[in-house]
Amino acid sequence: MPALPDGETPPDSGALPPTAALGAGGRDLGVYLHVPFCRVRCGYCDFNTYTNAELGGGANAASYADTALREVELAAGVLADPHLAAAGMPAREISTVFVGGGTPTMLPATDLVRMLDGVRTTWGLVPGAEVTTEANPDSVDPASLATLAAGGFTRVSFGMQSAVPSVLATLDRTHDPARLPDVVGWARQEGLDVSVDLIYGTPGESLTDWRASLDAAVALEPDHVSAYALVVEPGTKMGAQVRRGELPLPDDDDAARKYELAEEVLTAAGYRWYEVSNFARVDAGTPGDAPSGDDGVPRHGPRHASRHNLSYWRGQDWWGIGPGAHSHVGGVRWWNVKHPRTYAFRLEQGLSPAAGREVLDGATRELERVMLGVRLADGLELAPGTGAVPEHLRGAVADLIGQGLIEFAPARAGRVVLTLRGRLLADAVVRALTP
Repeated sequence: MPALPDGETPPDSGALPPTAALGAGGRDLGVYLHVPFCRVRCGYCDFNTYTNAELGGGANAASYADTALREVELAAGVLADPHLAAAGMPAREISTVFVGGGTPTMLPATDLVRMLDGVRTTWGLVPGAEVTTEANPDSVDPASLATLAAGGFTRVSFGMQSAVPSVLATLDRTHDPARLPDVVGWARQEGLDVSVDLIYGTPGESLTDWRASLDAAVALEPDHVSAYALVVEPGTKMGAQVRRGELPLPDDDDAARKYELAEEVLTAAGYRWYEVSNFARVDAGTPGDAPSGDDGVPRHGPRHASRHNLSYWRGQDWWGIGPGAHSHVGGVRWWNVKHPRTYAFRLEQGLSPAAGREVLDGATRELERVMLGVRLADGLELAPGTGAVPEHLRGAVADLIGQGLIEFAPARAGRVVLTLRGRLLADAVVRALTP
């Protein structure tokens, strides 16, 4: 698992500086709830996850909901601090809740609902709030999905990864791909939106394998598909296998071909990209699912997009609950201690679980705005509110157009929208725009 970043030591109270309140009235507030438990740890995964057998005390699955709710209470106190209020921090209801992991649905559905109830009681939810949980296909049944839907969840994101058993085995995934139609059907019966996550570039995965996974995903008719290129992290089991020569390192050209195939298959099936790795189903005649506007900016609707993830890419505010969770409020970013036992102990002592934080300066915030905004289909405004290309970027923008990396019409109006080739080389576009 990756080490936590360096940063300044946060106060034990978790208090935020007054600068975090600046402009807060114009930003959404979301909540991320991290559930750090998995039945087994997949060989490619470097997330902050644990098997329940590794843990005890206030850190295990049985007591986790109570522990997480302690941080919800602490967060409410921090955001309601009179010093922040005096600096302009408004009381805000929660726009999106995302329960991730790990495998959140290893906890009883009643525990997930109880955590959501804690968020709802503490802050309130905006009308139509998006509430998502991740789930493995083998960790839900009709009863648990019914409990989640009745408790206020609106969306479930299934970790499909692949439809090919040999690829799943290489990834150490334990679910039966034949179960996906059942779990999607159960979720649909409860009125839940459905997303499926796919991974391409697994060692040994052929283009035919990847096509089979895409076709299987499309056949499920989900509302949303995420397609992520496998990244082999050095501290993982798979990283060690690659280092020892037991598995080949994923190839960049192979990954590019597979991304292009994903674009082809998903577009033909009625999905459109709204972020480089994410595709949402287009509903004909639905407001917000319209095609591109006169300025060439794609507008295929955030209706089925992950609004929670969009809040990250658009620099909104969110509080991350759980061990290792990261948060961001008004240019202040912090991260919690990683181990569940340490996390639980600090909260039991009435202390913030934050391990470190940083206050982003203007240059860093602008760099992140470019890095994240470039990845979105509605594009990046180079000089927000002006409709123009800043003089110092005109040469770079002209070069990017010439290389076929960004669309011509939006660029004339000061907005960077990636072409398909640009999506494959998004990092190069960011480098060109941040000299």
